Amino acid sequence: MFNVLSRVSLEDLHDMVAALSKALEAKSAHMCGHSERVAEISLIIAQRIGLSLTEQERIHIGAHLHDIGKIGIPDAILNKPGKLTESEFMIIRQHPEIGGDIVSKVKVFRSVVDIVRHHHERFDGKGYPDKLRGTAISLGARIVSVADAFDAMISMRSYRPSLNVSEAMEEMERCRESQFDPGVVEVLKRLVNNKELDCINYDNLLTG
Repeated sequence: MFNVLSRVSLEDLHDMVAALSKALEAKSAHMCGHSERVAEISLIIAQRIGLSLTEQERIHIGAHLHDIGKIGIPDAILNKPGKLTESEFMIIRQHPEIGGDIVSKVKVFRSVVDIVRHHHERFDGKGYPDKLRGTAISLGARIVSVADAFDAMISMRSYRPSLNVSEAMEEMERCRESQFDPGVVEVLKRLVNNKELDCINYDNLLTG
């Protein structure tokens, strides 16, 4: 997977990822902690699915970097308190491509390009940027898509209130097979029901 680990330790790699995540958080306050939480949820899902340690680590790193392309989105759009216009939404939809381009330039991160570029693809093929469908989307990207959406739903945003966990899971269930891989949603459902995500720092959000 990370074939340069002989020169870059896993610890150093995580430090690099953390620094990039902090750069994004400095640009947008509502992103604070989001990438870290998505990475932790994605890792736990990957573990429960039984993926190899190498693939778990790849997904963990990719999830940390999934929104890095938002660095290239204008602040006025990224931090807009109200609903985006159609033209603004089209601009923000560019962030997976921007992010994919960014990580592709760094040799140690090239193996996570699929996760960064495709975390907004949909299981029914109606996502972006490449309109991939079903298992044409990498499993890593499908896992991060679920973790990303779940975290976004239960986190407060300036332009909308958060959902509680039960409401978020109802929405995830409603969108399984259309937006999300149903198998990954099922794993998330078990994790929530078994309170296995209580280790994630949600400032007491994981109570409903």
